[in-house]
Amino acid sequence: MRLDKFLKLSRVIKRRTVANDVCQAGRVSVNNRPAKAGTKLKIGDVVTVLFGGGAVSFKVMALPESPRRDEASSMYELIEDTAGETTE
Repeated sequence: MRLDKFLKLSRVIKRRTVANDVCQAGRVSVNNRPAKAGTKLKIGDVVTVLFGGGAVSFKVMALPESPRRDEASSMYELIEDTAGETTE
């Protein structure tokens, strides 16, 4: 499955065009290598997405062609999420 499609179907990024733009900007890596939107993912790949304030890393667990909304979170296993952290 293409990287941009996976990001959209897994609901890591809400729109495929946005996922494509993020990949073009060099903010996504697969297995510690910069990745383009058309990069083919395999089960076990580790994807890192850089957001404004941090990064989200996850491992690809499943590649269903048309998952239901409730199956989206089972497509990956979260490794690290520093994008949602706040400091007080």
